[in-house]
Parts: sequence; structure tokens; C-alpha cells
Amino acid sequence: VQLQASGGGSVQAGGSLRLSCAASGLTFSSYVMAWFRQAPGKERDFVTTISWGGGSTYYADSVKGRFTVSRDNAKNTVYLQMERLKPEDTAVYYCAARRLTLSTITSEYNYWGQGTLVTVSS
Repeated sequence: VQLQASGGGSVQAGGSLRLSCAASGLTFSSYVMAWFRQAPGKERDFVTTISWGGGSTYYADSVKGRFTVSRDNAKNTVYLQMERLKPEDTAVYYCAARRLTLSTITSEYNYWGQGTLVTVSS
């Protein structure tokens, strides 16, 4: 299984970015997908998750209303659209996959991508 995250970069506060995570080696449409992030010196935190069909999503309070998760099962890809970015959004963003139900817990995800760095300057 491989999860390849991309789309990170540097942006000024208030700007936007779209992250992508392309999956291979698994039946993508059977997996719950999620995004987590890890800021320097901090633990990896939950950002958002989306059900295998895309019909259910859940967001951390810190990103609710600014970030949107979506998926294209035909392309085996999950996206994270990030709007109105803040300096505190600076982190390495990771995509992750698990079977069955949505989860906000890091240890419940079986597969992880390599991460993509997002830097937001003030």
C-alpha cells in the first residue's frame, strides 16, 4: 500500500492550498481516509476524515469552516482544500487510511503517506 501526499508549499496568511493524496495497492473505495498534521515539536493531530463513499465527513474544530475534504474514488485520490490559512496551520500534513468507520485517533489508521509540508507566513 502506498499513499502519496502532494500539494504542500508556502503561502501567506489568508491564502489557500489544495493537498492531494493518491493511493495505490488497496481497494480505495473501501477505505476511510483522513488527514492529520504535525507541527514542529508537537504531536500528530487529527484534521479531518471522510467515509469510503464520501457521504460523511468530520473536522477538527480548529479547521471547521476553512478546510474541506473530498475524494474521487475513480482516481483513488483524497483531497484537502484549505482556505483562509493561518500561521498556526503550519505543519507536515499526512494522509491516512483505515477500514470501516471514521476515526480521529492516530493509532487506528493502518496506512500512512509520507507527508507534505505546509508553511503559512504572517
